[in-house]
Amino acid sequence: MATNTMASKKLYIDLFAGCGGLSLGLHNAGWEGLFAIEKSPDAFKTLEFNLINKKKHFDWPDWLPQQNHEINSVLDTYVENLKSLRGKISLIAGGPPCQGFSMAGRRDETDQRNDLINSYIKFVEYVQPKMIFFENVKGFTMEFKKNKEKGIAYSSVVTKKLQDLGYFVKGMLVNFGEYGVPQKRTRFILIGIKNNMVDSSQELVDNFFTSLSANSFSFLKRKGLSKDTTLEDAISDLLKSNGTKESPDTSSFQAGIYSSNKTNYQAYMRKNIRKEIADSHRFPKHLQSTSDRFKVILELSNNRRNLDLSKDIRERYNLKKHTIIPLCGSSKSPTITTLPDDYIHYLEPRILTVREYARIQSFPDWYEFKGKYTTGGKRRTQEVPRYTQIGNAIPPLFAEQSGLILKSLL
Repeated sequence: MATNTMASKKLYIDLFAGCGGLSLGLHNAGWEGLFAIEKSPDAFKTLEFNLINKKKHFDWPDWLPQQNHEINSVLDTYVENLKSLRGKISLIAGGPPCQGFSMAGRRDETDQRNDLINSYIKFVEYVQPKMIFFENVKGFTMEFKKNKEKGIAYSSVVTKKLQDLGYFVKGMLVNFGEYGVPQKRTRFILIGIKNNMVDSSQELVDNFFTSLSANSFSFLKRKGLSKDTTLEDAISDLLKSNGTKESPDTSSFQAGIYSSNKTNYQAYMRKNIRKEIADSHRFPKHLQSTSDRFKVILELSNNRRNLDLSKDIRERYNLKKHTIIPLCGSSKSPTITTLPDDYIHYLEPRILTVREYARIQSFPDWYEFKGKYTTGGKRRTQEVPRYTQIGNAIPPLFAEQSGLILKSLL
């Protein structure tokens, strides 16, 4: 790629890209990807199928093999190639998978995966993009309980390191449910702009969050969408009661048939879809006893949805599982995790399908997921199946709105 061509484009690099939720949103906002770094071969297959092969979104450089990569391997092997990108990259996007900070599990600030933050910082130092878009879990704003940083918020440590690299930065907690996503999902978003880019870099950083909120209503209106989209609005055309057929990608399972569109959100998700069966809409094989128990739980929890089961119901059915949440169709979903067994469908006695997960995260139905549906045991630490890919993703609908504001800042 010619240097002057690179400089004229709004190019970005996606770090810890996962299955491509952030990249899809940036694509829809008019950004052009150079490449994406993702460790998991499963998640990379999904990103590759949809955004590299189908959408031709990335202008992948010759020096980097087009495959899954671990970020530290890239930093060690391609130092000079990365430094040669200085002045040509408008944005580095993405956030390290810091499970040690997650509120959904056991927070462990000694978790080795937390150290990927330093890899992120080093990547920024090598490339020196004009802007940074950093996303992480809500727990990232909590304070260290141990170590030399005791009493300091994790986010403050990253902020200080980016400031030392010459960036004006600002971070805030943002609820994606306020941006049309049918899910209450709060994440830490940090924006950084190189302090030598324009005289008003600090002002631009401060204005990002104000502009993001101010423009959301008109953005959603243009698409025929609403901020108040509920779970039922999102997935009521995917009910098992619509009928089933043999799953296209797993012959021993049944998959669901589309009903007609019932909401604008469904119509938007299904734009240009002509298939009878939605991708990855394979129903789980519950034991009859499990389905019966789910049915009773839905009845007993009718007035107490989107909350973990009460002590009374747990004791009655001897339920030991950490989290079981019967969902509510008339409100937004709680934050979905990588564990589909945590939730019971709002109407039917079953867990959600992968496609229903994707709808909740605002992935359009043309976006196909690759790899295993789920996994367990020790393989959980190595494999990233479809449910996990979606549970870890940034909702494309929010990413698109962020991408439009970031473009306006340039």
